[in-house]
Amino acid sequence: MITNGTKAPDFTLSTATSQGPKQVTLSAEIGKRNILLLFVPMAFTGVCTEELCEISKGIGSYESLDCTVYGISGDNPFAQQAWALKEGISIPLLSDYEHSVAKSYGISYDSFLPQLGLGMGGVAKRSAFLIDRSGIVQYAESHDDPKQLPDFAKIQARLAELK
Repeated sequence: MITNGTKAPDFTLSTATSQGPKQVTLSAEIGKRNILLLFVPMAFTGVCTEELCEISKGIGSYESLDCTVYGISGDNPFAQQAWALKEGISIPLLSDYEHSVAKSYGISYDSFLPQLGLGMGGVAKRSAFLIDRSGIVQYAESHDDPKQLPDFAKIQARLAELK
């Protein structure tokens, strides 16, 4: 897993917007605001929905700390859009369909939930990376347990320090 003080790996991922598909490139966003990347294993699942709905409801607290928040999963952008519309998720969702970004950040499962018969490789672990305006990771957290949420109080405290 990449750690604090590391330059954030760049990526370009697709998102579905009301105007159609759009590409988001991390390096093009660096310098504008701090960036919080929230990796979640899968759309339409309980804990992932809970996490991103809570973040959406409290997005003002991140915006007031000069932070843009992105959710990232391996689902296709159209499934993500349907999920966001159904659940009221307002943050941009980026599709890491090939799991290349999860791998570059060192947070992909070798086999996701094999005990449930899924066993899919490459799925992102629930993770959070806070990237400053210089493109340096200022906070990194990842969990093997897909039910364990990031420590959002620590993330916001770090954001307050960066402001």
